[in-house]
Amino acid sequence: MIRREGWTIGERAFRRIYKALGLHVPRTRKRHVRYVRGNAVEAVIAPNERWSLDFMHARLMHGRTYRLLNVVDDFTGKTLAIEPAFSFGSADVIRVLENIAYERSLAKTLRSDNGSEFCSHRMLRWSADRNLQWHFIRPGKPTQNAKIESLNGRIRDELINPHLFRSIAEVRAAADLWRVDYNEVRPHSALGYLTPREFAARFQTTQPSQFQPTTFSALRSVARHTVAGF
Repeated sequence: MIRREGWTIGERAFRRIYKALGLHVPRTRKRHVRYVRGNAVEAVIAPNERWSLDFMHARLMHGRTYRLLNVVDDFTGKTLAIEPAFSFGSADVIRVLENIAYERSLAKTLRSDNGSEFCSHRMLRWSADRNLQWHFIRPGKPTQNAKIESLNGRIRDELINPHLFRSIAEVRAAADLWRVDYNEVRPHSALGYLTPREFAARFQTTQPSQFQPTTFSALRSVARHTVAGF
């Protein structure tokens, strides 16, 4: 982001300043975690090909628990929704997905865990009516839904933990601002230091079936060469 704003600084000097200011969030390593092998997630080759969904739990300042429904496009890394509420049912999940569909077509595939909100008869009927495929990860295997788990970690470190919210309205306002910053301001190294919005703009999201597997790798290669020093 410093380089995008026109500043000239070496990577080593930048890292020294970054460390001196204490900006790095320490990564916590989980112990006694068994990683599953042989359960690779199918690669996506176009926007809107697959969305991942998951819930997070947090507390307001006075202790009341609330939930966040997060939705991400697996190809572009764009956060499509961060919806806070005190309770969620299948109808609420459908409402959030339909609201996203006002701005873009629904994904061909949805991926989530086996929560009751995702496995209900109402949700299965809705996905069948919409001609969607719903992929459920194996119970207790969050690594099979790594894209949304990574987003959850970002939201936890940058939105939930640093702030004390007094109401669900404050959470909703802060989440909207954070989502705009994440999608439109912050460059992502996985996207060749483009923002998700800039990366998605290079594709026609209304016709995902026209993209070929080579398009993504070619775009990443071009994007990396446009950023000096990376």
